[in-house]
Amino acid sequence: QVQLVESGGGLVQAGGSLRLSCAASGMIFSINAMAWYRQAPGKQRELVAMFTNSGSANYADPVKGRFTISRDNGKNTVYLQMNVLKPEDTAVYYCNANVDSPGRFGRDYWGQGTQVTVSS
Repeated sequence: QVQLVESGGGLVQAGGSLRLSCAASGMIFSINAMAWYRQAPGKQRELVAMFTNSGSANYADPVKGRFTISRDNGKNTVYLQMNVLKPEDTAVYYCNANVDSPGRFGRDYWGQGTQVTVSS
């Protein structure tokens, strides 16, 4: 079983910054990719940023230049540094990891979500 635990959400004023963390634990052979998604009220969950095992990072257009995804492979942890936050960034942010574990290859796991609220 693999668990993802997120932290770092909260309330911030527009223009401020937050840093989200997501740590994966459990029986893990390898993590193929890690990503951050978000879901605002009444909207579908959307990809925010992805960090692949090949080392490349991809970002959704609305966050390019403001958000930075990074990972610590030794800690099985992915981070999302969010700068110049806007009210439209308000959402529940979810961590996602594609993991190889005993008997389960290429399976997606999700964190419980962390609320980010940006006030104007």
